[in-house]
Amino acid sequence: MENEIQNKLNEQSEKIDAIYKSVEKTRKYFLVIIWITVIAFILPLIAMIFVIPSFMSSYMGSLDGLL
Repeated sequence: MENEIQNKLNEQSEKIDAIYKSVEKTRKYFLVIIWITVIAFILPLIAMIFVIPSFMSSYMGSLDGLL
């Protein structure tokens, strides 16, 4: 009886370790996805804050020459 309980505990320990490894892989995957999202979406939005005013300035300057 005692040997059976020890075997069950060992099996559970192995399964818990496997679950932990899987969860860590998933956590790292989500972290990479978050960083890719920040780099691909948020940084261009921040860059547009600086690019759009200079573009509008040059665009309006070219229109002033026409009027």
